[in-house]
Amino acid sequence: MIVVSSGAIHLRDELATLGGKIGGVEIKRFPDGEKYVRVLSSAEEVMVVGSTFYPQDERIIELLLIGDALRERGVERLRVVIPYFGYSRQDRVTKEGEPVSVRVVMRSLGLYYDELYVFDLHNPGTLKFFPGKAVNLSAARAIAEYFQGKLREGLVLAPDRGARGRARAVADRLGLEYSHFEKERISPTEVRMTPVDVDVRGKNVLIVDDIISTGGTMVKAASLLREMGAKKVFVSATHGVFAEGAVERVSKAVDELAVTNTIPTPVSRISVVRDIVNL
Repeated sequence: MIVVSSGAIHLRDELATLGGKIGGVEIKRFPDGEKYVRVLSSAEEVMVVGSTFYPQDERIIELLLIGDALRERGVERLRVVIPYFGYSRQDRVTKEGEPVSVRVVMRSLGLYYDELYVFDLHNPGTLKFFPGKAVNLSAARAIAEYFQGKLREGLVLAPDRGARGRARAVADRLGLEYSHFEKERISPTEVRMTPVDVDVRGKNVLIVDDIISTGGTMVKAASLLREMGAKKVFVSATHGVFAEGAVERVSKAVDELAVTNTIPTPVSRISVVRDIVNL
């Protein structure tokens, strides 16, 4: 049985089509603003699905309440799938007195859930904070299938060395070459980006990352690729966080912007639901 929190309402119909029984859950607010949750059905094994995008705090509390309610109903095995994991970028202490926020959230979820599944976590090493089984899933299959046929004799690029593995995973599925941008800081306010060991002239290029927030890196990379003679430039990411105006800025700079549906956005054209129901 699958229980869908408010953070995955946009996935509910597809989950029902591909994943089977959807358990009922009532979610509302008390007059004082507190969240009320009631699960209306149960089973021995339950998968709870819910992204924790804005408002993150509210969606995390909701997952905790659903977990507690299901345990009260006697669920023996409880899994949680969090396609976009809020607080994942708060993974270290940078100033004395700060918490490791992702650790707080994972340990709290571990009070109720036996297994945790996420997509392209910012720092996969933080999964160690979850006390049970924790798995970082890849959106590479979904992204590659969406762009199949659009690149032809193209190539896949990562915006930096750290994302090279993600570009390789997509490129391998498409049978294309891959590389990454090397960044060199010229001044405190200027960074030079250069694709490593590839010729983009006359080719279609797909830039792949885990998160797009402001979109500045993607716009800069697309502009550079145009100057180097790229035919078409596509941009994709697992999580479209998108600061205000970012969708418009990136869309104007590229031939197509398409992200997955871990977060609902106007350009969430790529579905990860099949990966969820196959767990």
